[in-house]
Amino acid sequence: MKLSLAYSPCPNDTFIFDAIANKRIDLEGLEFEITLGDVQELNEKAFQNIPDVTKVSYHAGAYLLDGYQVLNSGSALGHNCGPLLISKNPIDLQQIESMRIGIPGRHTTAYFLLKHAFGNDVTVEEMLFSDIEKEVLDGTIDLGLIIHENRFTYADKGLVKILDLGEYWEEKTQLPIPLGGIIVKKSLPIAVKEKMNRIMRNSVMYAMDHPDAALPYMSCHAQEMNPDVMRSHVHLYVNAFTIDLGNKGREAVHYLLKIANPTAYSLHSSDIFLANSQ
Repeated sequence: MKLSLAYSPCPNDTFIFDAIANKRIDLEGLEFEITLGDVQELNEKAFQNIPDVTKVSYHAGAYLLDGYQVLNSGSALGHNCGPLLISKNPIDLQQIESMRIGIPGRHTTAYFLLKHAFGNDVTVEEMLFSDIEKEVLDGTIDLGLIIHENRFTYADKGLVKILDLGEYWEEKTQLPIPLGGIIVKKSLPIAVKEKMNRIMRNSVMYAMDHPDAALPYMSCHAQEMNPDVMRSHVHLYVNAFTIDLGNKGREAVHYLLKIANPTAYSLHSSDIFLANSQ
């Protein structure tokens, strides 16, 4: 059976999907038609019910649970890994409501965390995540909400951190930050979904056991080609929660869903998360 599979070109995704893309593990008879796209593009395609399996922002996932379930492996979730609000110069947080902020998409978890910290009245402009630093430097926007590799490059460009929205979330909730996860169509046969659950876990485990194997695949797609930046990126976003969400990870996802979409939060856990199968 062939499944459509979508994920981003960011190093943490190409790292954990390398073993699938390059058939380094047993795919249990499944074939994959793979497409890569920016995080907001992935969210939008999921809203159109296009991919069978896809990476999405957990903020978007809150509105996709009628048609998708969350896999236990593959999540970008953890501590000290949230999006950063940056600018050319230090800014008083009291001034932010009057300023223009570049965001990587309205359904990204980064935007959700921005609203969680400052409310819904912030003035935002959507743009490709990799363009945000340049737009701040050019003065097109006052602040930028950065994710992915840009966490490691903004300071080198003379930009300054105004607020770590991940730290803000963790201080307020005492929970890890649920940034993004892998979802699978509910309509697929249960046996296929269980295979995908196992394959995803095995792909993550292979990457973690053979960390250099994925470097060529990561380098082909990364915005930032420096191997040290790519390794730092992977180290930040790939962790024990990526192997399996576990109870704490599910609790964090549930809490985000409760705030983003109370209807989704009322669903039973089995409607949200695909059960583990060995």
